[in-house]
Amino acid sequence: MKIRRIIRVSLLVLLGVVAVITISAGGIGWYFHPRFQSGDRVVYARRHGRDLTFDTFRPVRPNGLGVVVMVSGGWRSSPESFRPWMAAPLLRRGYTVFAVSHLSQPQATVMEIVEDVNRGVRFIRHHAREYGIDPNRLGVTGGSAGGHLSLMLATRGGPGSPDAADPVDRESSAVQAVAIFFPVTDLLNLGASTENAGDGGPPKSFAKAFGPQATDPAVWKQIGRGMSPIYHVAPGIAPILILHGGADTLTPLEQSEWFVARVREAGGVIKLMVRPGKQHGWLTMFWDIRRFADWFDRHLKPDRE
Repeated sequence: MKIRRIIRVSLLVLLGVVAVITISAGGIGWYFHPRFQSGDRVVYARRHGRDLTFDTFRPVRPNGLGVVVMVSGGWRSSPESFRPWMAAPLLRRGYTVFAVSHLSQPQATVMEIVEDVNRGVRFIRHHAREYGIDPNRLGVTGGSAGGHLSLMLATRGGPGSPDAADPVDRESSAVQAVAIFFPVTDLLNLGASTENAGDGGPPKSFAKAFGPQATDPAVWKQIGRGMSPIYHVAPGIAPILILHGGADTLTPLEQSEWFVARVREAGGVIKLMVRPGKQHGWLTMFWDIRRFADWFDRHLKPDRE
């Protein structure tokens, strides 16, 4: 029931934004209709007999840089849940957008999902020349579970296996800049979250997402640590921007605050922007994508180095 409530709230936020766009069609509505070309849906991997895909949106005036969108909420994903207007500021700035979907939990565990989005980035990087982007300058973005997956790429993404039979798997899954909304960063310390059952275990509505052994305390310590970005921060981490609602009870602000402190200890570049009184999603959050575009401009463009 909790998962359904989360999805319902997310849909209400999306519908609210659509309403705003519709009402203001003669004014700001134009901003959400950037000119772009859509590519064919690409299969980047298979998981449990299912195709894993991403969609490509290329602006009419590309800047030669790519941003990967983690299409994920509650670690559930569907290609149809992403619409180009959601990334309008990025497309207007010239970024080629790759909307990466994955098999939803519990059909796939979060551990498998992390493996798969790494594969997605490797695939995009391997074909970067075809997409007209610089393979060494990839950004990543997402919200909630998508934010978590983005941070997993930032902290655990890296070189592929040089001995892999598939050349895609020899590529790096590292990203060079991150801009995200309200991620969970420490699964072993859920703190004030409404998902904290108080037993030190996984988020209570998502226990099945981490596999059948996740409720075993000893096993969970290994899984939780492995899937928590905060334990994998290292010097040289990509620059990160986080936007978080100050009244978020699902993923409390403290999750981002803890992560910011850890990154700063490691000497990394990170910025946290708090939206006071906002919860896990807010009506105007898609306007905040402009902040993400600014961040990518600052940290991905060669002339900003």
